Amino acid sequence: MSRTRATFAVCVNNKGYPASLEVGKLYRVIPDEEAERHGYLRVVDESGEDYAYSSERFFPLEIPTRLKRALRAVPANRTLQRTSTRARAAERQR
Repeated sequence: MSRTRATFAVCVNNKGYPASLEVGKLYRVIPDEEAERHGYLRVVDESGEDYAYSSERFFPLEIPTRLKRALRAVPANRTLQRTSTRARAAERQR
């Protein structure tokens, strides 16, 4: 994690957590000084709940204030959620 406190981060490694994290997806960061002291970053993952993951799994982003406000207005588990190709194909089969 960078020295400045990011409020959003992109997942760059989901090894061991493919159902919880998507590589390339933007995640909302929940401030947690205790987790940060131990090298973890608390994010709202695919479950819609916040969990601490190794900060090495994420690239923190500094984003413009206007965009930050817009993203905060979106429910946490829906922040820039993408529908994967696999999920769209499964939906079509139903």
